[in-house]
Amino acid sequence: MTTTAAAPADFTTAAWPGCPPRLLREQPGVEDYSSYRADGGYRPFPAAEGFLAEVDRSGLLGRGGAAFPLAVKLRSVRDAGRDTVVVANGEEGEPASIKDRWLLRNRPHLVLDGLRLAAHTVAAARAYVYVSDPQAARSVEDAVNQLDAETLGGLDITVFTVAAGYVAGEETAALRAINGGPAKPTDKPPRPYQHGVAGLPTLVSNVETLANLPYVQRHGATAFRSVGTAGSPGTFLATVTGAGRPAALYEVPHGAPVTELLALHQVPPERVRGALMGGYFAGLLNRDVLEATLDHETVRALGSGLGCGAIAVLTDDCPVAVAAAVLAYFDRENAGQCGSCFNGTAAMAAVAGALRDGIATDEDLARLRRWSVQLRGRGACGTLDGAANVAASLLAQFPQLVQHHLDNDCAACASAPFAAARPYAVEEATS
Repeated sequence: MTTTAAAPADFTTAAWPGCPPRLLREQPGVEDYSSYRADGGYRPFPAAEGFLAEVDRSGLLGRGGAAFPLAVKLRSVRDAGRDTVVVANGEEGEPASIKDRWLLRNRPHLVLDGLRLAAHTVAAARAYVYVSDPQAARSVEDAVNQLDAETLGGLDITVFTVAAGYVAGEETAALRAINGGPAKPTDKPPRPYQHGVAGLPTLVSNVETLANLPYVQRHGATAFRSVGTAGSPGTFLATVTGAGRPAALYEVPHGAPVTELLALHQVPPERVRGALMGGYFAGLLNRDVLEATLDHETVRALGSGLGCGAIAVLTDDCPVAVAAAVLAYFDRENAGQCGSCFNGTAAMAAVAGALRDGIATDEDLARLRRWSVQLRGRGACGTLDGAANVAASLLAQFPQLVQHHLDNDCAACASAPFAAARPYAVEEATS
């Protein structure tokens, strides 16, 4: 493993054994223009239609959380007309993830290369890099200033900075902020490809997703699919936290066994109680996670999701207390726009907190179970769905532990109760 200069001091990055990295870089520090160019970056623009077909064949899925096919997004914006806009979404509101910040801080030219390829494909003349991390913003601005007009192909790139927040990275929140409003979600439709920046068709894509495009251009779809699974091709960046270990960022081939990731992170499987998957959004899994492989289809079949690739490994921490902390976070961080979310996250957080403290009743638990089903889909963004996922997965994955808490009989919480305002957050670097 190599410690990077532009990350927290106890933070490490590592490629997967036997899998040459596509996104990570072994050399520490920020990759400059000359190094990136010497390594084959910023190649001449390909034919837009042919490149779009190659992206389609690659099967590249979005890395921001929803795993939506990038080619479909590109086609939707391209077909909407020539006056289009592209937004690289690097507002990493998920506290348990650092992949986007790492790319923007350390490999800004890789992200910008992907951004210009996406803009070329949809015939966009304007692009934005949307961030909240000041260090990432400085890194990208420095990189943009190193580019000439020929490399950019006439593309005008603006680095747009907002205050950090869980909902600020939602795609409609990004558009609303760029358009002069608050960084809070709006109802859909219209979708960004229909009505985005300045009312124009807009592609909003996660920075890790865009960072894969230069590889597709250089090596082609077949090489891209040479690792991963049929449904989840390529590699992804996994932020791993928890288990009393320093946080780490791994580039993992889709389909890799969870047990191999734990071995790389030096966590004995016998210590694992479960995991918080996909950041806070996808909810909890019990020890069945040890049988899983890291691809969308397998994790989805377990009732969870890879999301943004953040995985918090639970060992000594009580899953009930972890769920209570995450739900309290959702309660604090909701946008305050939708009554169902504002009230629903507060209600679920209150019950989870009472359950953690051993004072919840059977009636409280019944309400939590009902809310975890009935409140889904009622908010403008995914915050309420994320809260419902956490509540539902806790009840489904850890029923015996929930009963222990109803009986006020949890040894872990009695001795050292878990409490965190931002559970398993990867803290900001001070540099």
